[in-house]
Amino acid sequence: MAKGTIIVADDDAAIRLVLNQALTRVGFEVRVASNVSKLWEWVEAGEGDCVVSDVIMPDGDAFDILPRIQRHRPDLPVVLISAQNTFMTALNAQEAGAYDYLPKPFDLEKLVDTVNRAVLEPKDNRTTQTADEYSANMPLVGRSHAMQEVYRSIARLTASDMAVMISGLSGTGKKLTARVLHDFGGRKHGPFIAVNLSSIPEESVEAHLFGQKKEDGAIEHGTIRKADGGTLYLEEVSGLPLNVQSRLLRVLQTGEATPIGSTNPIKLDIRVISSTTQDLDHLINQGLFREDLYYRINVVPIRLPALKDRREDIADLARHFLKMSEMEGAKAKFLEPDALSVLREYLWPGNVREFENLIRRIAVLYPQETITPAIVEAEIRNGGFFRKGVMDASSGGFSGLQSATEYFVSRYFEEHGTSLPPDGVYDRFLKDFEYPLITTTLAATNGNQIKAAKVLGLNRNTLRKKIKEHGIRIVKTAR
Repeated sequence: MAKGTIIVADDDAAIRLVLNQALTRVGFEVRVASNVSKLWEWVEAGEGDCVVSDVIMPDGDAFDILPRIQRHRPDLPVVLISAQNTFMTALNAQEAGAYDYLPKPFDLEKLVDTVNRAVLEPKDNRTTQTADEYSANMPLVGRSHAMQEVYRSIARLTASDMAVMISGLSGTGKKLTARVLHDFGGRKHGPFIAVNLSSIPEESVEAHLFGQKKEDGAIEHGTIRKADGGTLYLEEVSGLPLNVQSRLLRVLQTGEATPIGSTNPIKLDIRVISSTTQDLDHLINQGLFREDLYYRINVVPIRLPALKDRREDIADLARHFLKMSEMEGAKAKFLEPDALSVLREYLWPGNVREFENLIRRIAVLYPQETITPAIVEAEIRNGGFFRKGVMDASSGGFSGLQSATEYFVSRYFEEHGTSLPPDGVYDRFLKDFEYPLITTTLAATNGNQIKAAKVLGLNRNTLRKKIKEHGIRIVKTAR
């Protein structure tokens, strides 16, 4: 006996054939349609336990028929497939009530699994906001497979308040993703408060987050209180000191925060989104990050791909940033095909942030309407942020420790725009450099402190002191 009947609607005969065979093979009965009219005829007649439909067909759009399906058969799950692989497509699918959305070309096994789930676990009938409320000029750009997974995750989270952990290399768009989660979610009318924990001196983090009671008795509210009713975005959450981690955990458990020096807790309603470039599992193993807090803030993980892993998005990104520059007053510009090839070949160590800086710089500095490969090569080689000599573009690596340090210091200052970073940069950089240097050396010597001290050129007592200061846990492995 068949597990159920699946209606497959697509104007591409090859896709109808492939889906028919794959779904029949796992025990479903399949009916195929090449247009919206036939799809609706079968749905209206009560046929089918699940629909798999292309978005655009010759006689209509699946987004137009979805509301009718929901009114007539609210428990019928609809899985959409589309070659229009943008964030708005994923969001439209979610908000229109689709059970799921898969971009073309889709993974056949994944689609079959999705249909299985749809038949076994019918979706809830729920109302959502319409995508028409938002601008189609989306900040998230790209149609690559890597970005499709990101879009699908974000679309599913727009109706949720779950805590999200965004990970990825610097410059991949973590803050932008957090902002989209806020702007397209139920808290969009509330505040979005972003805190870059790596830029706050360690001794000031607690007061910055929780606020404090001043000598005159007045309460100076921290950023957590300012996020009440909205979203608190903790950028580089790995920078939280352990004592502050404990306090944040209590806030997430109780929904209350108490300013320093006060005994009166303040009721809060916040959603927490965090991001990190660090390996938090490694920090947990080193005793530097609380495991219980990790599970509280990492309910839904989103991993952002590096730009080198989504090179097919470079043309779309270039057009997007050129258009943004044009809207800000720059003249309209176009990239020659060979110029795009140069952009695709570069390794982009600074990811989308570096790419945006370069495109905007070209838009402003060059009067030509058409951007040639020579212009792009000159800006990659000599452009401000990634100066000549800092990066070895041919190998994708740094030309030496000094150039690597210069690169990261430059990026740190660049991230603060026209403002200077908080005081104490020297000590913060030394501490940030010292920790991985010591842990990597200890790992290389299998936890042997005598050997590690010798390699580092430190006195054994000095090394022990630094291990204690950084809270480094010695792990020895069998060899």
